[in-house]
Amino acid sequence: MKAYEFFDKVPKFGRLVIIEGTERALADRALALAIDRLLDPSERDLNLDRFVASECGSFDGVAGSLAALPFLGSRRVVVVRGAHELRVDPRRALIAVAERAPEGNVLVIEDLVSPASKRPEPLGKALGRAALRIDCSPGADARARFLRETLDELGVSAEPAAIAALIESDGDLAALRTDLEKLALGGTTIGLQDVMNEILVTEDVRAYQFASAAVAGRAADALALAHELFSSDPRGAAVPLLAALAAEYGLVWEVARVGGVLPGRAKWRERELRTVARAIGERRARAGFERAVRGFEAVVTGRADDPRIVVELATIAGAHA
Repeated sequence: MKAYEFFDKVPKFGRLVIIEGTERALADRALALAIDRLLDPSERDLNLDRFVASECGSFDGVAGSLAALPFLGSRRVVVVRGAHELRVDPRRALIAVAERAPEGNVLVIEDLVSPASKRPEPLGKALGRAALRIDCSPGADARARFLRETLDELGVSAEPAAIAALIESDGDLAALRTDLEKLALGGTTIGLQDVMNEILVTEDVRAYQFASAAVAGRAADALALAHELFSSDPRGAAVPLLAALAAEYGLVWEVARVGGVLPGRAKWRERELRTVARAIGERRARAGFERAVRGFEAVVTGRADDPRIVVELATIAGAHA
């Protein structure tokens, strides 16, 4: 069961619940909601036990809590967090305890590994149909839903292209929320340019090397780097490449125009950027920036049939402008 399916519906609870997948924000919400549905607030002090997996020398305490009768309530709930941090033997020991969990009480285990993981094997897979598995994976649908809900909470809207870019951006949902809170301070509508300036980053240094080469007019070098990224990520490479290209052109445009001021994060590159700005000028820098932004928007909104061609055209056009 996907996380948002669990949020929207009330499934039948058995004796085992496994919260899996790697998105912490969704897992925290799923755990809180599971406890809310399993125990009335008036029962929790007496019938809720919490354990941290890595702090359990053995799982005898977990087994003991599961075996105890509920006190003035309908069931006991035992929560074990951080099972994904356990090594092989402790994971097997926890599985053994889970397999012996009695009917009536509920064991909830947080095991933040992908349901498709091979090593470690998800506890939910090992426990089979006895467990209700809640998949808190960071898929595009979950990211889109989280984004819409957060925008509503913050009382702001976002342009369609900005929403598409945010869905494609790196980082977990907690980081996404922090970014949205920061962007919301700037006004009631978040635009694509806001997202590109403040959020879109990549850990792959090749994207920045590509952008630097492209803006400096070294198209062959830039395309070789772009092809490397596409070979390792055919579907997703265009987004960081075009974001880096727009950012690089934006910096050069800033230093080329009268009164332009570089952001603090780019001050260390001022000499290099001014050299490029003198070579291409304000007009070409602005045109390159706008071209990269249009290409980026086409890719993230799905209007581009072939993202690779978009990147190539933006690169070559800049070199021959």
